[in-house]
Amino acid sequence: MTQSQPVLEVKDLTTRFDTQDGVVHAVNGVSFDVNPGEFLGVVGESGSGKSVTMMSLLRLIPMPPGEIISGEARYDDQDLLQIDIEELRDIRGGKIGFIFQDPMTSLNPVLTVGYQIQESLRIHQELPTDLRQDRAVELLELVGIPSAKQRLKSFPHELSGGMRQRVMIAVALACSPKILIADEPTTALDVTIQAQIIELVKDLRERLGTAVIWITHDLGVVAGIADRVIVMYGGQIVEEAKVEDLYESPHHPYTIGLLGSIPRLDQKGSELISIAGAPPSLYSAPEACTFAPRCPWAFERCHQENPPLLQIGEGRRAACWWDIENERPRDVD
Repeated sequence: MTQSQPVLEVKDLTTRFDTQDGVVHAVNGVSFDVNPGEFLGVVGESGSGKSVTMMSLLRLIPMPPGEIISGEARYDDQDLLQIDIEELRDIRGGKIGFIFQDPMTSLNPVLTVGYQIQESLRIHQELPTDLRQDRAVELLELVGIPSAKQRLKSFPHELSGGMRQRVMIAVALACSPKILIADEPTTALDVTIQAQIIELVKDLRERLGTAVIWITHDLGVVAGIADRVIVMYGGQIVEEAKVEDLYESPHHPYTIGLLGSIPRLDQKGSELISIAGAPPSLYSAPEACTFAPRCPWAFERCHQENPPLLQIGEGRRAACWWDIENERPRDVD
């Protein structure tokens, strides 16, 4: 794979869940690429499909009730959605690392930190015991845990929340993956520790050259860390742009609403914007724009057709029939 090619290519990913109340259309035709060494932010409110999209790529959703209906996820000339489960296990943890939201439920409470880091090395790299231990110490030092050798014998409950999250990062980085997926890894932490974890992942990305997919509901967080941002709503991507372009001139009404809800130090006294209405029901497949009932720019076509992701500039896409920049409907057949 050459450096100019994406390290991950996702096309038309569709995931549903069959529940007692009906079929939940959680992810609806999501397509995106990740470039080598890139920091990609994925933002959206709870229920927008961010985590389900990324977990679907590695087939980590419970099946049943979940089902991946269609799509491709190409990594290293392999389709992650089609390859044998044993081949996929070699990629999980080995070539694609995953940092889960809550380290207390993701780490095994009855196994030491050292064992859990070394397990990945044993499975994916078949290192002998002494080299595994040396590598585990090296990883704990890499993520900033003091007295690393002594900490190998610690159990998760003996560590603080920030320390546990650092251990999760160490586990995810154990085999030097090409891609690191971080699913809201700072949500349960206080603001000071959040900042430390964000800086840690930024530093590791720069040192190791790992591509990072950072899932969050907070546009303020990705402002300082991402190269490119994907905005999700109702199980779909509604906007994609370089981070500076997105903040300077958002092209989707939902993105405008999200940005307006962030407190800004340079605009004292200005009111925060709230998005009217409620998130869409996912019990039916989207046939019209899912944001139309909440959108101040919605017109007739928005309530009749679901817009695809339209190319609106270099490296920019938006799923919107209304051209916000020129204040008119887009000239799209």
